[in-house]
Amino acid sequence: MSAVNNTNVAVLDNPAPFLNPFQFEISYECLAALKDDLEWKITYVGSAEDETYDQLLESVFVGPVNVGKYRFVLQADPPEPSKIREEDIIGVTVLLLTCSYAGQEFIRVGYYVNNDYDDEQLKEEPPQKVLLDRVQRNILADKPRVTKFPINFHPENNDNGQPTSPDHDNGEQTPASPDHAAEVNLQGEEPNASPNKCSVQCSQT
Repeated sequence: MSAVNNTNVAVLDNPAPFLNPFQFEISYECLAALKDDLEWKITYVGSAEDETYDQLLESVFVGPVNVGKYRFVLQADPPEPSKIREEDIIGVTVLLLTCSYAGQEFIRVGYYVNNDYDDEQLKEEPPQKVLLDRVQRNILADKPRVTKFPINFHPENNDNGQPTSPDHDNGEQTPASPDHAAEVNLQGEEPNASPNKCSVQCSQT
């Protein structure tokens, strides 16, 4: 069983102008106390064909990780337009919300993001140069793609120097690698953890 379960992610301020910060209210529960903090990241996929255009928008550590239910709001600046090809700004892309423990990613929530002009005339006759102040983003919040990876939440218990098996989640057989991770539905409408090395505001419920 996983030591941490993500119970809900609520997308705030959506739809919003392209240049507005991203905001996610994240809820999770810890079933076992962990030694280290959880690392949450937000990544903007700048191009479907070239991952070098991906932008890490935010990375925060949240802890301590004790048994209980938590909720916090994670905010990230918008992507830097100069690092996105002009032809890729308008259209559909992907935003990734991930959580890792001890350098091991164990959950990934992917959202489709549609960027388009806020005016019908601009949509029908788009200018040659993108008008960023007229672009609106719409995160398809009701259709997240959630992938869970089996990891070892207690590597400190490995006293003999041999690699330990990742924790099993819900009785499923542990895949040999993250390439075989299971996709699951993000359940629960309870969409609070004190921050240790970040400025996000967290609280325990």
